[in-house]
Amino acid sequence: MAATLATPIPHTELDPDRCGSEEESRGAEAAEEGSQQQTGPAAAVSHNRLSKLPLARIKALMKTDPDVSLASQESVFIIAKATELFVEMIAKDALVYAQQGKRKTLQRKDLDNAIEAIDEFAFLEGTLD
Repeated sequence: MAATLATPIPHTELDPDRCGSEEESRGAEAAEEGSQQQTGPAAAVSHNRLSKLPLARIKALMKTDPDVSLASQESVFIIAKATELFVEMIAKDALVYAQQGKRKTLQRKDLDNAIEAIDEFAFLEGTLD
């Protein structure tokens, strides 16, 4: 079995009042990655990624819109982050309905219930039909 290193995140990184630029945070992350050696399957995936979704694929999806000719890296990142937050929010709301049914696995009916019950998801009504 391969051992992995777990490192605690310093309190300064979690402080919302700390105002650092994006370049500073990326530089600090790169320095941390260079100073730590990871082993096992976790070594292939960076734990400090800012986005969990593949930015190249999101950019390609954005370019399928005929109105979009160019997409900046910043816009692609914002779309990726907004998508992550949206998926997280709807999944958490659907999880409530799964837990009410004493299940751990989300089903389509859980998503349907979350869409019907929460006004923020009204634009999704009928999309899963």
